[in-house]
Amino acid sequence: MVRGWLLTLAGLIIGGATAYVGLAFLAMAGLALAALRFWPRGQALVRARVHRGARRLAEGERRRLIRFLDADISGEYSGERAVRYLVARGPVGILGHGVVFLLGLGVTVAVTMLLAWASGFPWALIEDAGGVTLATILGASVPGVLLLYLNLTGIAGVAGLERRLAAHYLGPSTTELLRRRITELSISRAGIVEAVDQERRRIERDLHDGVQQRLVALGMLLGRARRQGDSELLAQAHEESQEALRDLREVAWRVYPAGLDAVGLRDALAAVAERSAVPVSIDYALPGELPPAVETAVYFVVCEAVTNAAKHSGAGRIAVRLAATGPLVEVRVHDDGAGGADPYGGGLSGLARRVAALDGRFAVHSPLGGPTLITAELPCA
Repeated sequence: MVRGWLLTLAGLIIGGATAYVGLAFLAMAGLALAALRFWPRGQALVRARVHRGARRLAEGERRRLIRFLDADISGEYSGERAVRYLVARGPVGILGHGVVFLLGLGVTVAVTMLLAWASGFPWALIEDAGGVTLATILGASVPGVLLLYLNLTGIAGVAGLERRLAAHYLGPSTTELLRRRITELSISRAGIVEAVDQERRRIERDLHDGVQQRLVALGMLLGRARRQGDSELLAQAHEESQEALRDLREVAWRVYPAGLDAVGLRDALAAVAERSAVPVSIDYALPGELPPAVETAVYFVVCEAVTNAAKHSGAGRIAVRLAATGPLVEVRVHDDGAGGADPYGGGLSGLARRVAALDGRFAVHSPLGGPTLITAELPCA
């Protein structure tokens, strides 16, 4: 925290100096353009140079904000926007110098007062030869603390204003933001189509390799039992029918977990934990119900992550945590297995696309040797 404040102070001090440079640059540019107002070609040349110079100054400001004020500014901007930025931030930079100066003045007054009190020498700001007393210190502490609070608030406010101005003038324009959003939606839509196709192929594979094979075996057993009248074959056929029914329910559950509608997300996840071959602990800290689409995505994230950990990681324990952080639902699935999970594999990439379709974020951290942490953040508002 102290380091952050020191960086902010340094950023405002440097920003005040560059504000004077920027205003001087704008003043000279204005004089040059005014002098050439009757020579359009000369004005055009000067204006082009002014735009180039403004872009260089603005780029320096952007680096300063990223380095000292922890700003996140990206995007392209024109020379005209750079000029507007320099005009807008000039007074803000001078204001930043002012609040930093007041802080330095207040610290100087406090330190010299304490030194005068400790040493017994007279304090320059008090004409009384008696010097600084304990009563003076106590009397000055209340307004001093209040002024310090107001000064620090002013510093934080100026830093925030610097970041907002830079984001407005140097950040991506509305057109660029819309273009990025269209690109994201196009990628998300293509991912959804691919995820649906993969899910259909998996369902077909499960039906073909699981349920269909069991039904074929069941038909053969029933045929033999009918011809031979063997009660043992009938018992085997009954067991096969139960297995086929379980496989069919599993496939149907993967298509859509009907238990979400019947018992809710908490109990549906508890059922996932009970079916898992590896012990699963669930920390359910969601305060209320979620939108159906978000609830379904949360369920599939947990189910797929738990299934992958139980099958492939060799984990001894899996921990699931669901919590609300502001307008987001955060899902974390942690296992102590061998790691090495492939985020681009069929199951996890499908989850990533499902989460992206809801404007969420999905991440997999699984170094070789473990552990594996799968996180998903989904908007719930």
